[in-house]
Amino acid sequence: MPVRQPGGHSNGPRPNQRSGHRRQFDQRTNEYHTSRAHNLGGDQVEGHRAVYELLKANRRKVQTIYFEEGIDRSGIVKQIADFAFNHRVPIQSISSSRFSHIAGSELHQGVVAMAAPIRALDLEEIVASNSKAANLLVLDHITDPRNLGAILRSAECAGVTGVIIPEHRACRLTPSATKTAAGAIEYLNFSLASSIPGALSDLKALGVWSVGLDMDAEANLSQINLLTSPVALVLGAEGKGLSKLTKARCDLLAKIPQFGRVESLNVSAAATLAVYEVARARGTLI
Repeated sequence: MPVRQPGGHSNGPRPNQRSGHRRQFDQRTNEYHTSRAHNLGGDQVEGHRAVYELLKANRRKVQTIYFEEGIDRSGIVKQIADFAFNHRVPIQSISSSRFSHIAGSELHQGVVAMAAPIRALDLEEIVASNSKAANLLVLDHITDPRNLGAILRSAECAGVTGVIIPEHRACRLTPSATKTAAGAIEYLNFSLASSIPGALSDLKALGVWSVGLDMDAEANLSQINLLTSPVALVLGAEGKGLSKLTKARCDLLAKIPQFGRVESLNVSAAATLAVYEVARARGTLI
């Protein structure tokens, strides 16, 4: 099994300097002006499963839960109410008109929670966050919140340990994304990158191989022998794929073979197949 030794220099910037500095709050504009910790979103969580997992994981403070008046309070909604009572989280039952004004997604299922935002980690923290070899996902400017949510749900189910999202021109953890992720964001670690190519260079210095998914690659993903090593799968934007510079910074490119006539897979479908191929290679599925 190939092993990449962490690189870097004793002098000069550390690999994670681009991806983890603190933010200062400007009281005049009510905004944070540096680029990281409060910028991922996830502070508005919608849908039965997403809110249930938010409370169950108990990793961040939940301020309030809103129920739409007339919602069926049996089943998982009752479990949400019980969790909220046990954790002393206030529940407000509000009218449908007010609820529609608060909700950020169309399929909210009559439940919205307001919580502390997801905190972004440095790349070093992401790589070291699991005792097993790093199993990361790098998203190169995914812009559709439902695609993002579906990717995160599959990633968490398949054992991905961290997700890297670009700061600019990419979807964050919006209400629609959190709803589609169905609670996965509560168990994943995230990092924000000012530059995806820069993040790949930093990961290389930290001993992580990067494998970009590209439909024109020569090798199939199942043929790559690096998947049991510390690895980051890199997925490109919907319709565009990997950017030219991101593709150049990947250690290897691989494809998911296709046997039909449709030109390409949706990015969330490709992500599901890819993360489960890593799980298969590591013996997780045995």
